Amino acid sequence: MALSQQPQARTVIYGLEDVPKPFVRSLGLGLQHVLTMFGATVAVPLLLGPAMGMNAEQTALLVSACMLAAGLATLIQVHFGTRLPIIQGTSFSFIGPFFAIIAATSAQGGAVTMQYIAGAILAGALVEMAVGYSGLIGALRRFITPVVIGPTIALIGLALFEVGAPMAGTNWPLALIVIAGTFIFSLVLAPKNNLFKLFPVLLAVALAYGVALILSLAGVYTPGTPGYVDFSPVTTASWVRNPATLLFPWGLPKFSLAFFLATLAGFLASMIESFGDYHSIASVSGASAPTRRQINRGIGAEGIGCAIAGLVGAFANTSYTENIGLVGLTRVASRYVVTVAAVLLIILGLFSKVGAVIATIPSPIVGGVYCALFGLIASVGISNLMKADMNSQRNQMIVGFSLFMGLSLPAYFKGVPGLGYDPRPVQIAGAQWLGDIITTIGSTGMAVAAIIGLTLDNLIPGTKEERGIK
Repeated sequence: MALSQQPQARTVIYGLEDVPKPFVRSLGLGLQHVLTMFGATVAVPLLLGPAMGMNAEQTALLVSACMLAAGLATLIQVHFGTRLPIIQGTSFSFIGPFFAIIAATSAQGGAVTMQYIAGAILAGALVEMAVGYSGLIGALRRFITPVVIGPTIALIGLALFEVGAPMAGTNWPLALIVIAGTFIFSLVLAPKNNLFKLFPVLLAVALAYGVALILSLAGVYTPGTPGYVDFSPVTTASWVRNPATLLFPWGLPKFSLAFFLATLAGFLASMIESFGDYHSIASVSGASAPTRRQINRGIGAEGIGCAIAGLVGAFANTSYTENIGLVGLTRVASRYVVTVAAVLLIILGLFSKVGAVIATIPSPIVGGVYCALFGLIASVGISNLMKADMNSQRNQMIVGFSLFMGLSLPAYFKGVPGLGYDPRPVQIAGAQWLGDIITTIGSTGMAVAAIIGLTLDNLIPGTKEERGIK
């Protein structure tokens, strides 16, 4: 999940095969990896859980499932994929497609929605495994340029504009603590203290949560008030998850061709991102550039990790750039340390109390995180355009059209309340399945931008320098 700049390669303290001793040192270094990816990993279930109408207990289960899936996916990547110290975690690339699935199935309840999401993830994971292990990722790479990548990733963040401020606005004081804290910690205090450099979002959330907790205990916030911290799910949650809920906790997967095709846009964005991440982690680890075989194994392993996520009732995984930055910062490139982190994630995923505590975070605080975080995702996408010639009218028109249609076409399909524009699902007599596919893809901004960008960038003549692929 590309949310941070890549550090410069330096001499490592612990190399790929080194084992920091004593064990408590490895444990601390592994815990640091968990804390670095923790905020982003829990952000996705905290966003999508309420959108599916899930209660606190269901959201807690969702959080636990995401941690379990991340831990298992990391083990596979580190030992059978690239064999580089790279953490896997819940991906933001799939939020747009998942929101489209939620919109289409919300009336049936959160559990049914998760069954459709699991089906889409499992089917997409098979494609990702095929692309990786067949070696197709190398062949496809030349068709996917920064002109395509930039708008696609930007719309992961921009497409969620309807979620941020409305959720934060239910209690602006708490949300503003998160927003202000994130900016102050990451941009003002980070150069002075590594603690703020590593955990700006986590510290900002902790600060706002502390304020909400104090006001809840003092009676200023009462049950039902946005911002109230309710610990009842924690008291009722069991310590260890029921083994019966580890596989298909929401029920058996349901498959929809439309949802599968929409989710492929997320897999495409994830694979593109991971391709760059493998080079970055090799650089900061002091290793040679990843071979084509390594990259293929890595993408295939990510497909296996996503399949596991579908089996355990979580969301799809990808490589985490934040943790690559941590490797560069600490100069600890030990695969053993990342293995310890993966085991810690699995343990956290097996304890229900952990997910229940996280689920007590009030929604205005989560809304503040979205306001601070999703704009950053959009800017990361825009930064990819720096690799292409953005003085070129060709690129300007392709990028501009991709971005605009990625925002406007979903509004066409979903309708614009208050302006008299009703939803416009595609109706095709005798082939409504095709109409559903078009509607689902057209309602997903990231998929729209990817399709338009891929088509125009590969059909309209342009030099390699112009397209950013020399």
